[in-house]
Amino acid sequence: MAGPGPTDQVQVFNWDELEREHVRPGVSRAGFRGDNVLMVMNWLEPGMETRPHSHPCEQLVYVVKGRMRFHIEGEAFDLGPGGLLRIPPDALHYGEPLGDETVFNLDVFSPIRDDYRHLVAYQAAAFE
Repeated sequence: MAGPGPTDQVQVFNWDELEREHVRPGVSRAGFRGDNVLMVMNWLEPGMETRPHSHPCEQLVYVVKGRMRFHIEGEAFDLGPGGLLRIPPDALHYGEPLGDETVFNLDVFSPIRDDYRHLVAYQAAAFE
């Protein structure tokens, strides 16, 4: 009988089935992680309150649906569906939806943001 193989660590989920954190009016998110990387799907409503911030993690952005304007260190960058953006560690930034539709924005953080670990608590057993 064969021992544990590579598929013993495979995890399969669907964004639509994960519990969402409702951050503030117009902003909700869910997370999924690997060993050293975290993906966060954000659902962003037009008119949401923006909050400039920075963090020590590198952030990659993928706009799945809708249009967004990202403000990074005082410069603005507009992205639509399929748009990609890299936010360097410690850069002051925020994003805002453009238009009147909900934006689906996928963020990838490396290393994992400690303040977002609660989003992936459902996966904890796989990483112990």
